[in-house]
Amino acid sequence: MAKYINPYTDFGFKKLFGTELNKDLLISFLNALFEKSKELPKDEIEDITYLNPEKLGRSASERRAIFDVYCTTKSGAKFIVEMQNVFQQFFKDRSVYYSSFPIHEMAKKDSKDEHWNYELSKIYTVLNFVFKDEEMDVESGELKTVNEFSDDDLLHVVMLVDITTGKVFYRKLAYLYLEMPKFSKTETELVTMYDKWLFVLKNLSRLLERPKELQERVFEKLFRQAEIAMFT
Repeated sequence: MAKYINPYTDFGFKKLFGTELNKDLLISFLNALFEKSKELPKDEIEDITYLNPEKLGRSASERRAIFDVYCTTKSGAKFIVEMQNVFQQFFKDRSVYYSSFPIHEMAKKDSKDEHWNYELSKIYTVLNFVFKDEEMDVESGELKTVNEFSDDDLLHVVMLVDITTGKVFYRKLAYLYLEMPKFSKTETELVTMYDKWLFVLKNLSRLLERPKELQERVFEKLFRQAEIAMFT
C-alpha cells in the first residue's frame, strides 16, 4: 500500500484541496498557477470560501454537474477545479459547460430597482488533461512515449480572443488546462512553487517521504494530511 493518498483520485483530491481545514493548500496551488502565467492577473489569493460543488440543471431533464472543488475569493472570483485523470471524449465541451453554471448564477436582478445587472465576476476553470489524445494511453493515463517538454507545454491559459488582432477580448472568463503527464522534472530541478506543486501532484502517491526540496510549511502540512496511516 502507498504511504500517501493519490491526489488524482476524487477522494484524494477532495481530501487535500476540498475542505475548510486544508484551504491554504488550494490557495497556495492556485497562486502558483497565477504566478506562472503571464496572461493572468498577479492579484494574490488571500482567502477562499467553498461553495456547493453540485450544480443542478434548471429542470429534471437537464444535465447536472458535480465539481471536485468550487470556491470563491474575497473579490468574488469563482474557481472550478477538476483533477481529470482518465480519457474523456468532448473534454473541452465539458469544461465550457462547467463554466456556464457560475455564469448563470450571476444572472440576477438588482434587488433595489428590479433591473438586470449584467456585470459578471471572474470565472476560472482549472483542469488537468492531455489534449493530444494520440499521445496518451487510455487505460494507464500515461504518455505512450517519453518526450522532452518545456514549461510552456504544460499550462495552457485559454480566453476569448479577437482572432483578427490577436488581442484578448474578454479576461473575466479563463480556462487553465494542465497537462500533468508532460511534467518530468526531478526533485533536484524544482525551483519555483509551480514546479513543486506539479511534482507533488504527479508523484505524491509514489513517495515514501517528503523530499528535502519541499521544505515550505504548506508542503509539510500537505504530506501530513496525505498520510494514509493517519486516517480513520
